[in-house]
Amino acid sequence: MAEQTRAVDASPETAAAEAVVAEAVVADPSGRNTAVLVGFTAVTNLTDGVTKIAFPLLATTITSSPAQISGVALTLWLPWLLAALHVGVLVDRVDRRKLLWAANLVRIAVVGGVLWTVVRDAVSLPILYGGGLALGVAEVVALTSAAALVPDAVRPARRERANSWVAGAETVCNEFAGPLVGGLLVAASATLAFGTSVAGYLIGIVILLGLVGTFKVARATDEPRESVNKQIAAGLNFLWHQRMLRMMALVLTVLCACWGAWFGLMPLYATSVMGLDAKGYGVLISAMGVGGALGAFVTTTLNRLVGRRWVMLADLIGTFAMVMVPVLFPSVWLVAASAFVGGLGGTLWTVNSRTLSQGIVPSEMMGRYNAAARLFSWGAIPLGAGLAGLLAEWFGMKVAFGVFAAAVFVLIVPFLHTFTAKSLAEIEPPKD
Repeated sequence: MAEQTRAVDASPETAAAEAVVAEAVVADPSGRNTAVLVGFTAVTNLTDGVTKIAFPLLATTITSSPAQISGVALTLWLPWLLAALHVGVLVDRVDRRKLLWAANLVRIAVVGGVLWTVVRDAVSLPILYGGGLALGVAEVVALTSAAALVPDAVRPARRERANSWVAGAETVCNEFAGPLVGGLLVAASATLAFGTSVAGYLIGIVILLGLVGTFKVARATDEPRESVNKQIAAGLNFLWHQRMLRMMALVLTVLCACWGAWFGLMPLYATSVMGLDAKGYGVLISAMGVGGALGAFVTTTLNRLVGRRWVMLADLIGTFAMVMVPVLFPSVWLVAASAFVGGLGGTLWTVNSRTLSQGIVPSEMMGRYNAAARLFSWGAIPLGAGLAGLLAEWFGMKVAFGVFAAAVFVLIVPFLHTFTAKSLAEIEPPKD
């Protein structure tokens, strides 16, 4: 009987079936690539969080000027406004994995250079400004490239899960673990903080070796290459003429402006209105991160239970609550709860918007699309903070919060009119 069983197992049909299964496993590296992307995102975002804390803190040892110190932080964000669209063209022209390697090499060189000046006691504000700008450009290249290569690294049916894990890694490592670790490392030694950052970026390069696939847009050899400005215009034109992408960009711009306003006003609101100290404010901020991290684990389940449309709407409602609760209820617990809901909604939106855009945007346009989307969203954060500050100065903090809450409320009906069940079904990724 055993010999008969082995004979059956060795039949040509069985062998052929096993070969097909084995070939499918090799041909679909989605699981492996997802693990690589999550690992790379976690390590580099953790390291980014450390450097974004270490640079301004190092500046405080050089000067006591608030403007000069805040200028260091500004250099880390400014490249998103100045270089994002041009980087998008670069990402659509060059192998995206190689761009990730190049970005990390630049990070290693910059942080290593600052470390050298710290050891020699020669660090200065111009060095920090220059280093901050270089790190900012490297971050634009890295994040745009990583977002653009996901469709080539993960098959459609598995992108939602991949986006969930990547978004969770971004939230936990960049917004929480990174700043916390960065503060502890700088408190121990600036040399230790920057040395650890060099090691983190180096580990990121090694992790990328595990990616399987081709990550450069294939083009015909005789295809003419348009100028950079024409490619930027083509990317913006594509975004404008895609109704769903256009609405997502509008909504995200307003939501990010609300987040900028919240972060800009909350330190003063928390200390003057709610009477919190620095420790209490830290706990308040952590509520937002806990919500964001939770979102990474529940997005897929919620999409299945209630539908992607209503899950994305939850972000508008959560952001509305986040900026409206301080107007009505100056309670620590209620403000913290609204921050939790806002953080949760932020991750729900991030995962779903990435999954949808990956089904709409062609591979040769992914770099420019992601660059434009982040330009509008991340660029709105400092603008929202500045506008909120002016409104609070003229009319008070509650009025400022209320204006941003009204802006979110106005978007709910246009969002529901655009994101219908029919329009979503047309681009819904296939199921496993």
